[in-house]
Amino acid sequence: MRLSVVVPAFNEERLLGACLEKILLSRPEFEARGWAFELVVCDNNSTDRTAQIARQAGARVVFEPVNQISRARNAGARAASGDWLVFVDADSTVSPALFEEVAEEIQGGRVLAGGATVAFAQAPLAPRAVLALWNLASRMGRWAAGSFMFVEAAAFRAVGGFSEELFASEELDLYRRLKRLARRDGRRIVILHRHPIVTSARKVALYGWGELCAFVLKVILRPRKTLRSRDACYSWYDGRR
Repeated sequence: MRLSVVVPAFNEERLLGACLEKILLSRPEFEARGWAFELVVCDNNSTDRTAQIARQAGARVVFEPVNQISRARNAGARAASGDWLVFVDADSTVSPALFEEVAEEIQGGRVLAGGATVAFAQAPLAPRAVLALWNLASRMGRWAAGSFMFVEAAAFRAVGGFSEELFASEELDLYRRLKRLARRDGRRIVILHRHPIVTSARKVALYGWGELCAFVLKVILRPRKTLRSRDACYSWYDGRR
């Protein structure tokens, strides 16, 4: 068994080091089982020290010139050699306990893909309440948050990977297709909840509730047009960190 952890990164010099450090601390969970492990970082046309930090951590670095999360994740997946792919966002940190759960699910043989509930590193009450609602919907609907996803590589390729027509919510589109494949093959999608992935709440701090609510309203009213527009999804791509 070989497992590949893929981290897409655009101008993430502030948080990438901690993300990779936590991933590498979890590496023994897989090596103790005799599994091979690799860490792949996709530098998504960064203008800071992202690629240098990744190389210093021992990651294999690939480059994607088009600044788009879907393309960065797909580029990392193409470079990966693992039987299973784990996608971790660069502003998030994982624990060995979460990776241990992932390994147990993979060894069980019934899971096609999965994710984890999410916790903010630091955030006011209101964002944490919204996140609690997302975690409930995630577990009930088996929708994985983009900050942490794991999927059998063959299944990922069978459904075509992340849609490069989307500039946001590409993880929901992917899991819609994966759930259909899982039903056909008699397998499961799981959302792990005992050890949430910890992610930053920087969008709330940088853009505020007004801008974020306006974006959500646009998605509700015009989902196709909004999610396929880089300009409409600017909070992912304007480089503010």
